[in-house]
Amino acid sequence: MKSLHAWVCSLSLSLAGPALAAEWPQALVDRLGELDQKSPGTLGVYVKSLADGQEMLYAADRPWYLSSTVKVPIAIAVLESVDDGDMTLDQPLTLQAEDKIDGSGDMVWKENGSTHTVSEAMEAMLMQSDNTAANMLIRAMGEREFNRMARDYMGRGGVSELTTFTRIRQDIYGELHPDAAKLTNEQLVEVAGSNIGPARVNAFRRIAGLEESDLNAKTMDEAYANYYAKGANMATLQAYGGMLEELVTGELLTDESRAHLYEYMKLGVETDYRLQAGLPKGTPFIHKTGTQYEQACHAGVIRPEDGGKEAIIVVACAEDLDEAKEAEVLLRSVGEVVGETMLTSAS
Repeated sequence: MKSLHAWVCSLSLSLAGPALAAEWPQALVDRLGELDQKSPGTLGVYVKSLADGQEMLYAADRPWYLSSTVKVPIAIAVLESVDDGDMTLDQPLTLQAEDKIDGSGDMVWKENGSTHTVSEAMEAMLMQSDNTAANMLIRAMGEREFNRMARDYMGRGGVSELTTFTRIRQDIYGELHPDAAKLTNEQLVEVAGSNIGPARVNAFRRIAGLEESDLNAKTMDEAYANYYAKGANMATLQAYGGMLEELVTGELLTDESRAHLYEYMKLGVETDYRLQAGLPKGTPFIHKTGTQYEQACHAGVIRPEDGGKEAIIVVACAEDLDEAKEAEVLLRSVGEVVGETMLTSAS
């Protein structure tokens, strides 16, 4: 039996607009608990209605691995730098060999030394979840400065150290052997070209020039488990949701930069994926997904327009399950539960 870590935190604020039922947080906890019990892995969800000020936490105060949802704070930090005059959207960034890393998108296959604007890198990072573009933007800001800004958004206790995607690969393979730190980015991409599992371990060992007996961890399962246990690139769902609240209520960016970010986060684009697949068709939703081995997240804001007056923040993560098929079913179901509890009854 899974341990059920969930509770409701309700603020004593008056209801506004087409009122949600006052008891929606407990109803949501109950339904999520049923879903979690019958689903593989472990589920965490944070939901807040900005119309009535109530929030619901379901294992949302513990750290969860962010995977590519970290690209939203990267984007906010870049746009804040634009607002402050430290960067511009048309500023050219030069692609360097150390930026290149595996993942979605095609920036990794561009020529070293090619130039791409900040805007182009932002679009690639958020629309295609391009890890190489994310590395370029972190380098442009500085990793230390980016972490300082992320702590401002999510609180010092709400977020751990956030690293480049190159460092993520180095740290994961470093659980196999410390010589992972010596591999070039091109070699890291080559390792990732092998299927995860024994083939990935063998590829790493071959490229690093190691014998099987040299390995500390013997499997990718063990390497990932050890990496996750160290806590890098994690945040509580409540802290991440707080960042999204500040975004939609206008506390973080200018109107122009916020509009750019909403476009990058696919406002008005209908997908049949994870949370959005479970929401009623046509529901306005800005969002970002994240996926890594046995980890999956989907975070976003329903109805983010108009200063977030009727916004609903949803941040959901799952772990210890197949990050593709099983996570898709589970997070789609979370979207359905949120939609039925908070949207259908209010329509």
